[in-house]
Amino acid sequence: MVSIAVQVVFSLLVWLSLYSGFWCRNKHRTAEWSCRLVTLMHGLIVTFLSGYIVLIDGPWPLTHAGSPNTALQVCLMCLTLGYFIFDLSWCLYFNSEGELMICHHALSICGMVIVLVLGVSATEINAVIFVSEITNPLLQARWFLREMGRYHNSLGDVVDFLFVTLFLGMRIVGGAWIVHSVVISPKTIWILKGGVLAMYLVSLGFLLNVLGFARRKMWKKYFAWKTEGTGGELPKSNGHLPAC
Repeated sequence: MVSIAVQVVFSLLVWLSLYSGFWCRNKHRTAEWSCRLVTLMHGLIVTFLSGYIVLIDGPWPLTHAGSPNTALQVCLMCLTLGYFIFDLSWCLYFNSEGELMICHHALSICGMVIVLVLGVSATEINAVIFVSEITNPLLQARWFLREMGRYHNSLGDVVDFLFVTLFLGMRIVGGAWIVHSVVISPKTIWILKGGVLAMYLVSLGFLLNVLGFARRKMWKKYFAWKTEGTGGELPKSNGHLPAC
């Protein structure tokens, strides 16, 4: 446990150092710019690492939920736990997120702490991290495109399409599959079963926002098509979606 605590503290210090470095190099930008750079880096690293564990290194979460933690899974949990502690602290300090996102962060932190303390069930928590974080880089790319004035073009449309598609396919459909395997697993303790189910309910809350955004996007595209050649302008999107 001492080794795990050291890894978590080291992870937290790494993310804090990255944020400080980005902030020093981008003082002309907002604090959110630097925080989202850290979030983008975490999303990319954790997506590839958790995907490797799920798809290659194993064990397979749909059949081995509740299995003992592997060394690579523990490394990922410590790395991600340090990031979530950093990001939750940042969100609370700047009061930048709503209750749904704060709930998401709190559930994530609790789940990772439990599996690290117990030494089991990192398999299913890693799978949850994978389906949750895979859309994060696209979400951050959308925000940066918006900030740089490069969102309202075909590139922005591609990013939006990929984000919505991955969110529905991985976080909603894939997430439901994971929840089912965890709930029926005889090895997973009840508190983790409840936590995974709660995380999925949070995802459904985000889904309402995503579907609302997709509907508004389609209406704006339709409006632009109808008014093309008449001097009408495409209404601007606010460029913000909940982080997933």
